[in-house]
Amino acid sequence: MEGKQGIKVNPERQRQRFTREFKLEAVRLLECGQKPATQLALELGVQRGQLYKWQAQVKAGGVLHAAPGRPKLADESELSRLWRENARLKEERDILKKVIIKDLAPGAPAHPGRV
Repeated sequence: MEGKQGIKVNPERQRQRFTREFKLEAVRLLECGQKPATQLALELGVQRGQLYKWQAQVKAGGVLHAAPGRPKLADESELSRLWRENARLKEERDILKKVIIKDLAPGAPAHPGRV
């Protein structure tokens, strides 16, 4: 948590991240009703209010993300495509650099069409 000046109150504390499967299982156990929400939260190592938030998200048909700020599936595929394209373009750039260096080297044969 950050104060108004942007200074973290407890810099050693790391935000907990839970997988989608963990959240869904936690909601299933909560709705099962075999244990009180407080006991379930203690056993799972989460806040009781967090269980209720996950439950509300599931009931609303919302997506439970594995971590805050994680891209949605469609964004992930677009991101993967962009990473692949970026790698391909870097490779093409490196090849063109090598060709230019060879062409500019002293004593390099002239290409047809080059003046």
